[in-house]
Amino acid sequence: MQRRTLIRTALASSVAAALPAAFAQGSGNWPTGKPITYLVPFPAGGTTDVLGRLIGQKLGPALGTTVIIDNKGGAGGSVGSEIGARAAPDGFTLVGGTISSHAINISLYPKLGYDPQKSFAPVTLIGTNPVVLVVNQASPCKTLKDVIEASKAKAGGLSSASAGTGTSQHLALELLAYKSGVKFTHIPYKGSGPAIQDVIGGQVDMMFDTTVVAGPHIQSGKLRAIAVTSAKRLASMPDVPTVAESGVPGLRDFEVVSWQAIFVPANTPAPVVDRLHAEIRKILATPEMQDKLKGFGMEPADLSTTQIAAFQKAEVEKWAQVIKAAGIKPD
Repeated sequence: MQRRTLIRTALASSVAAALPAAFAQGSGNWPTGKPITYLVPFPAGGTTDVLGRLIGQKLGPALGTTVIIDNKGGAGGSVGSEIGARAAPDGFTLVGGTISSHAINISLYPKLGYDPQKSFAPVTLIGTNPVVLVVNQASPCKTLKDVIEASKAKAGGLSSASAGTGTSQHLALELLAYKSGVKFTHIPYKGSGPAIQDVIGGQVDMMFDTTVVAGPHIQSGKLRAIAVTSAKRLASMPDVPTVAESGVPGLRDFEVVSWQAIFVPANTPAPVVDRLHAEIRKILATPEMQDKLKGFGMEPADLSTTQIAAFQKAEVEKWAQVIKAAGIKPD
């Protein structure tokens, strides 16, 4: 009887030990038709949402399943990211991470419900892109100097919308205020979509936003581009100067670059992460997606998961310094 118990115990231990290996070997069959949820921690219409839908449309068929976009906006991407961090690490939950949700917020919110590095495993860095300062087409401001002077003349300064506190749009504004010594009034929204609509409608004076969101409205004539936050002018907007070119004192080294990535909950099996990385990499490498990314003003990226982790770590450290130096606090 004792011997049978020992044999059963040994067999159980062997089976348990073999499960991760079996999972790894069988990962080629994953996800076995079960739908994958792609969490977008911002409302529909923003950069993360647009990219998530483009990638999801291709990723579903590549994996033999469907990818469902689930928008969970709030707190600069923190609400949806926390939901993603708590999801089962089984490969059926993807999280659209950004510079705000996965680099900035950890230094901005004292009680963030997740750690941007420890709570997730990186899958893909989609690309990087600068943000562009825009005003309504009816605004009298034509240059950054005009914006600065108008803000000096208005009590409380010009109002500036953002996709939420701690987003790249917000940080770009705070960096402009910090370096120029000029006050602005920050108006946070729960995403780029509703924020930029109020700039178009004239309810808010201006906004820093990604070229993905602002580009179509600039092309349609609803918004006027004032300056881009990259070190060099964009090929997609060659006539729009950089902030550093504005001639405003203190802004010669001004640069803010946003980024978009895809993460999964920490402890997701490595074979699943590798499969996702490989499939999404194929999608992003197609001429169609490369053209779309460049059309958005994005610089496509092709980094390994290890390189993405190192990049993210550097970004977390960089923005921690900026937030501390500028004394930025959540609204």
